[in-house]
This record gives sequence, structure tokens and C-alpha cells, in this order.
Amino acid sequence: MSSGEISLTSYKTEDVLLLPNDPGVYRFKNKHGKLIYVGKAKDLKKRVASYFNRSNQLSRKTIKMVGEVAEIEFTIVNSEFDALLLENNLIKENQPKYNILLKDDKTFPYIVILKEQFPRIISTRKVDRTKGEYFGPYTSVKAMKNVLQLLRQLYKIRTCNFDLSPQNIRKRNSRSALNTI
Repeated sequence: MSSGEISLTSYKTEDVLLLPNDPGVYRFKNKHGKLIYVGKAKDLKKRVASYFNRSNQLSRKTIKMVGEVAEIEFTIVNSEFDALLLENNLIKENQPKYNILLKDDKTFPYIVILKEQFPRIISTRKVDRTKGEYFGPYTSVKAMKNVLQLLRQLYKIRTCNFDLSPQNIRKRNSRSALNTI
């Protein structure tokens, strides 16, 4: 994301209408400066204002959260997709009190080319940059699976997880570990 972050340290809730109409991520903080909620929006002004204008249409939990908001920070991004990714990362990093979704281990999938003697290409949700080269994240599992399928059609890539160390190759027939067209 090549967008500039705009952090307003003393932005008050009554100034909501001064927010831009751009896509982005907003962060609500309480009076102690603690992050309590992260959200995304295709229009920051409309989304954030909706918390403060329609209190009769909000859940009790949301009304309680809005009552704690003392400061609003936001980041303008290029697209809704960028906002989705940034929101996900901020929630994972900060674990805000009112973001009950996305706090679990679930995250977007990646495609990884593993650093092995005979590399495999697999999908994963856990990123460990020492194990290979990662591509993604993918917000659509279907799109990611289509990319994997295309890669496997275009290239001879092994799909088994057999350990192809020189010792194991000498011990067994390793031909079954390599895909053939």
C-alpha cells in the first residue's frame, strides 16, 4: 500500500464530518489512548458518522463501544481491498477489545514456494518467511486455488510431501514423488 497514513492524535468524535470520503481504515481509541476497535470503510466519513448518528439502530455492544470512543485515527488507502488487508493486519497485531471477529488464528491464505531440494508449491495460512517465498494474501480461496491449479498445469511441480533427501532417494523409488505429464 503506497498510501500515506494520517494519524490525528487529538481527533474528537464531534469532528466526524471532517473525515474524508476516501476508502480507508479507522481506529477508535478510548480516553487512555488504548485502541478499542479497528474498522474498514469504502467511505470513511459515511462509515464513521454512522456510529454517531444512528444510535437507536446500533446494538448494545456498539453503543457501549461508541460511548468509550475519545479519539479517532484513520489511514487512507487506495482501495477497499487494501483497507481489508490493513484492517486484518491491525486487528491481528493489536487485538482490540471490540473486534471479536478476526482475533482467532484465521487469516488470509498465501501461496508459498517451499525452499526444498525439489520445491513444492502449496497454500498456507501461516507465514514463516524462512520456509519459502510467499505470494498473497488472497482474499478469495477460490482465486488462490485457481492460481495453484494453473501453476500445476503449466509446470511439473511435485505435490507429495515425501522427504526427498539424498538418503531417502537412495532408499526408495522417488519417481512417485514427482508429477509427470
